[in-house]
Amino acid sequence: MPSSHNGSDDAAVAETEKYANETGDMEKGPSHTAGEIGNVPTARPWWKRLAAFGVETRGVQPVPLEERTDRRGFNIFTFWWTASLTPLAITNGIVGTYYEGLSLEAASLTILFFTLLTALPTALLGTLGPQTGMRQMVQARFAFGLYAIMVVALLNLANTVGWSIIATIIAGETLSAVSGGSLSWDLGIVIISILSLVIAFLGYRIVHVYERWAWIPALIAVVVATGTGGHLLGQQAPAAPATASGVLTYACVVMSFTLTWSTMVSDFAVYVHPSVPKQRVFWFTYLGLVLPTVPLMVLGAAIGGAIPSIPSWTTAFSDGSTGGVLLEMLAPVHGFGKFLAVVIAFSLLGNIAGTMYAITIQFQMLFPPWSTKVPRYLFAVVTTAIIIAAAIPISRRFEESLENFLGLISYWGAIFVAIAGTEFVVFRKRDPSRYDPTAWNDAKKLPVGLAALLSIFLPFGLIVPCMAETWYTGPIAKTTGDIGTEVGFVVCVVVYLVLRTIEVRLTGR
Repeated sequence: MPSSHNGSDDAAVAETEKYANETGDMEKGPSHTAGEIGNVPTARPWWKRLAAFGVETRGVQPVPLEERTDRRGFNIFTFWWTASLTPLAITNGIVGTYYEGLSLEAASLTILFFTLLTALPTALLGTLGPQTGMRQMVQARFAFGLYAIMVVALLNLANTVGWSIIATIIAGETLSAVSGGSLSWDLGIVIISILSLVIAFLGYRIVHVYERWAWIPALIAVVVATGTGGHLLGQQAPAAPATASGVLTYACVVMSFTLTWSTMVSDFAVYVHPSVPKQRVFWFTYLGLVLPTVPLMVLGAAIGGAIPSIPSWTTAFSDGSTGGVLLEMLAPVHGFGKFLAVVIAFSLLGNIAGTMYAITIQFQMLFPPWSTKVPRYLFAVVTTAIIIAAAIPISRRFEESLENFLGLISYWGAIFVAIAGTEFVVFRKRDPSRYDPTAWNDAKKLPVGLAALLSIFLPFGLIVPCMAETWYTGPIAKTTGDIGTEVGFVVCVVVYLVLRTIEVRLTGR
């Protein structure tokens, strides 16, 4: 094709690369070689031409050093700050007092301690993104191998899609509450899902650009809601004295919010240059998670404790869940309050879009090697269809689904952290260079994966008796409360240490 025909596309790609080099905020031209940018005599495939419109075309392939152009890394903080500054955290707080029956004090202390604790491994794993240029699931191949990673991808998809479903339901409920019911929950779910699709489809750069600024109106809306309705938060319903059992059961819900980000944390830092200090990457991730999560969960716990004592809030919560109560808190500012409630609903875009972006990578790991050949952004469309199809019926029994899901996913988060963390600390000697970028897709160079696979399932022999869910309470949990997450982590570390040591000695990999 003559160069005059594709000159506008080449100019757009060149401008994209120029902006990346000047600002250090994005990937350097998504997956193009010099020959593909202006010197190829034939037309580029349509999926590569999408780069001219800002779409990230790179998928699971490790990002080479020359394309890791972000030398500041502050986008890491703004991403996690925005993704956490949502009513999703408020909903998690409500679970502690309204559903679990804890006092505000007990719920708040549980939120503080377990959030500070579980954000640590997530932030630690996040430091490997800039150092290796690999997504979290690609790093996991260095423990699970090329094929066992499919099990991890399935479990992660259940985790991430589940979170997205919960977030879209909360957003849909809020939009419906603002409209007075004229806009159904179903339509609200569709609207928020489609908008999230647009951001996730475009990829890394747009995700980070959106997250860099979206927190501002969200923070203003939450602050105003707290200011206008906060005087009623003191009307806490009577609560029974806290017990170790009750606290530990709620702790599973708290841990699920931060711990399960560990399955995707590196995905949002793979274009950061490794010269950015690891300590800075750690603190950007850790503080971005903790600073908004703790206050919002505590606010949610206060709201949950006050709902039974305030009739208007009880009705609002029954009709519109978290969004309905927030709208009721904003009632004193009338029409402006409705506007702010819409802002709060759309604040979930940051969380959903970021999660959907990570889901597109997890889909590419599902059926190697052919699934890696499907463009990342096409999986964003598939993900959106799944979320909409699942969220609409689940919203009919949201309370039951929420409690069951939040408890269960913390078990998987603990197991993933145990395996990935032990592999990095013990078997890779805390050396990112031991994640060979030439081995990521080579079954002969990667571990067999049997040790990691068994380390997923064997700990459940003790996790199950320690579980406390609405549909099942194990014999140990009847006395201790839900300690499945803590027990699962410890047992998984021990099992993996033993089995992986044997695997290394037998295979040398």
